[in-house]
Amino acid sequence: MLSEQSMQLIDMVARVGSFTAAANQLHKVPSAVSYAVKQVEEELGVILFERHHRSVSLTPAGEHFVKQLRLVLTNLAELKDDTKRVANGWQPTLSIALDNIVRADKLSNLIADFYRHFDNVELIIRIEVFNGVWEAISTGRSDIAIGATTAIPVGGDYRFRDMGDIEWSFLVAKHHPLAAVDHPLTDEELAIYPAICLEDTSREIPKRVTWLLENQRRLVVPDWIRAINCYREGLGIGYMPKHFATPFIASGALVEKQLVLPKAPSPCCLAWNDANQSAAMAWVLDYLGDSDKLQRDWFN
Repeated sequence: MLSEQSMQLIDMVARVGSFTAAANQLHKVPSAVSYAVKQVEEELGVILFERHHRSVSLTPAGEHFVKQLRLVLTNLAELKDDTKRVANGWQPTLSIALDNIVRADKLSNLIADFYRHFDNVELIIRIEVFNGVWEAISTGRSDIAIGATTAIPVGGDYRFRDMGDIEWSFLVAKHHPLAAVDHPLTDEELAIYPAICLEDTSREIPKRVTWLLENQRRLVVPDWIRAINCYREGLGIGYMPKHFATPFIASGALVEKQLVLPKAPSPCCLAWNDANQSAAMAWVLDYLGDSDKLQRDWFN
C-alpha cells in the first residue's frame, strides 16, 4: 500500500525531474530514491518515469498518477489540519461568499462582532462575482452568500432571505461622445463602443455578464473600482449598480444615460446551505437581520 512518504517522494521526483536532485531535496542518496520509485512502479504495475541519462520525465500514466497524487496529498494535509482543530477545540470553519455587487461597508463590523462571539471558529470571507457566488455554495467553498441573484443556476438544499432589487445606472464618461446625446439610446448607437463587464468568478457553471449587446466588444475588469476607472477614462460604456454609481453621477465625473431598452432591476437574496447548519451560521443569519436591514446595510 502506498505510504504518504512514497507519494511525497514521487511528487518531488516529478517536480525536479531527476533522482539526484530529488535525493538532494529529501536528504537521501540517489540510489534510495531510484529504488523507492521502482518499488512504487512495481506495486502499481506501470512505469511512471522515463529514465534518461541525467534526468527522468513522466510517462502519460505517470502524469495522470502524479496529478491525482497531488490531490490526495492536499486532502491528507487538510484532514490533518482539521483533526488538529478538533483536538484543540476548534469548530469547522464558516465561509461567507460576498458578491461584489453589494457594498462592503459593514463587512469589518461583521468580522469583528463574529470573533467577539466565536473565538474558536475560523471565519473565511470570499469575494465572488455573479454565478461565482452560487458555485461557491454548490461546491462547498462557502456556506452563506450575501447578494446572490435569485436566478439560481444550481440545485441544492438552499434557503433564502430577500434583499430587494439592485437598481442599475447606465454610465458614460462626461467627455464621451454619447454624453451629449439627449434622447434614449438605441442598441445601434451603443454597440460601436466597448462594454465594460465584470468577470464572473464561476469556473464550472455558465458565466454571466452585466450587460452586452450582440457582437459588441468587451472590456473585462475584475471589480467595480476598476470599472469606475475605465468609465471615467471613456474606455467603454455599460451598467453599474446605482448605489455605486450615484456619487460619481452627482459629482459630474460620470453621466447617467437613458436607454430605449433598459436593464431591469435584479432581485437579490441572502442564501445559505441548510445542510451546513451550525451555531456560527445561525448567529450570522440572525446578525444580518431581516430583508429591510439587509437592503439598508448592503445596498444603500
